[in-house]
Amino acid sequence: MATKLKANTVSFTELVFMGVAGSAPGFSIATAIAPLLGTSGAVTPNALLIFAIPMLGIAMAYRGLNAKDANAGAAYEWTKQGFGRFFGYFSGWALLVASMVFMVTGSVPLGTATIDLFDADLASNVVLTTGLGAAWFLLLAILVLKGIKLTSRFMMAVNIAGLVILFGICIAALLHGFTGGAVTPFSLSMFSFAYPDGTFAQSCLLVVFLYWGWDVTCNLSEEARNKPANASGTSGVVSMFITIASFVSFTVAAMMLFSLKDASGFSDNLIYHVAIQAGLGPIGGVLASIALVFSSVATLVTTMLQASRTLFAMGRDRALPTALGYTDTPNQSPTWAMYVIIVLGLAMIFMASFLPTIAKIVAESLNAIAIQVCYYYGLAGFVCFWEYRGSFKKSFGAFLAYAVFPLLSGITLVVLAGYAITTFDTWTRVVGIGGLVAGIVFYNPDGYGTQSMFPFLERMRARMRQDR
Repeated sequence: MATKLKANTVSFTELVFMGVAGSAPGFSIATAIAPLLGTSGAVTPNALLIFAIPMLGIAMAYRGLNAKDANAGAAYEWTKQGFGRFFGYFSGWALLVASMVFMVTGSVPLGTATIDLFDADLASNVVLTTGLGAAWFLLLAILVLKGIKLTSRFMMAVNIAGLVILFGICIAALLHGFTGGAVTPFSLSMFSFAYPDGTFAQSCLLVVFLYWGWDVTCNLSEEARNKPANASGTSGVVSMFITIASFVSFTVAAMMLFSLKDASGFSDNLIYHVAIQAGLGPIGGVLASIALVFSSVATLVTTMLQASRTLFAMGRDRALPTALGYTDTPNQSPTWAMYVIIVLGLAMIFMASFLPTIAKIVAESLNAIAIQVCYYYGLAGFVCFWEYRGSFKKSFGAFLAYAVFPLLSGITLVVLAGYAITTFDTWTRVVGIGGLVAGIVFYNPDGYGTQSMFPFLERMRARMRQDR
């Protein structure tokens, strides 16, 4: 068994589409824009633009750090090199927790969208939707196991088809709104700062979730063709701008076609309701469901790629059991890392089937994921500042782009996460904070080798024996 991934495989164009798929415009618009409308209200487009700024700062941090060290571990590896094994480990762990929670958040709506294509009345059946979501999850995991070459080609096809449908519906909706069909006329006040009282931080947290995922491009850096130079870092920044454009334009369209109250209630599939309201009829509704399926498939695959590459890098580095750091010889895929993801993912989807509604599953996941993302993105911003802190001697522009901007972005995200935690309910705190703290059980400061699978528990047991 080898410890190297399949190099020189993924092109720059494929990386850009991977980054877009990671943020999942179709999935995010369908399921998460409605809760954002319910939180930010009439200034939701402002939230999508303003809170994109710190995310762009982190994207620049990734670009700068990837230029110095292209590594499948990405944030984990860079944080380890900058701030030591402890912070590096928990940066990687935060990504893994967010990814595993999203396995549920992404799989369940995929089951719902599949049912919608045949019988929408069954979409409220939690057991049926989670079962179909689990089937999709397993099918896509097998695809990822087949190797990055097949996966990247599949992703290109799914992404292009999904984005064409999404932007087609968006254009039709905007045309309908601007030609007399608007319930709420377009206004520049949509981009004002008139947030409802007490919603600013919650709005930012939801936007963090919406944009999260583009960084998969850097997790694929060891498998990328490095043309142009630093392709993985640059493609992440490019994909962010595409995602911003899709979120803002579709949100404006939805706000024009519906009252704010109605639009904020369409958390099942906002794209579907916009397509119908825009006059696209049953065909538009079917296309909207297909767009959600394609986007959900794409973002689940990128989540698996990101999590498996992070597990692989941590196993290879002995931060987690070393078996995770090996690849399958024929296609050089991190096989054991994927096996772990499959088992844990199916287990979590099964547990989600006991929640009362699909909306409850999605809602309980958003904030928990955003906390993990704020933590590891914030650390990446700090590390980039540290690496480029002396760059002003050669280029003041580089100092602003790779030191100041990432630092301010990192501070924003960490402060936001700290404040938001105080507003969460017990369940979100358990998943969001408890998931991060649980990493201490597997943390081994000496690195894995022949040691126990659970070093923390073994150390505790040894201390108890000494106390006797």
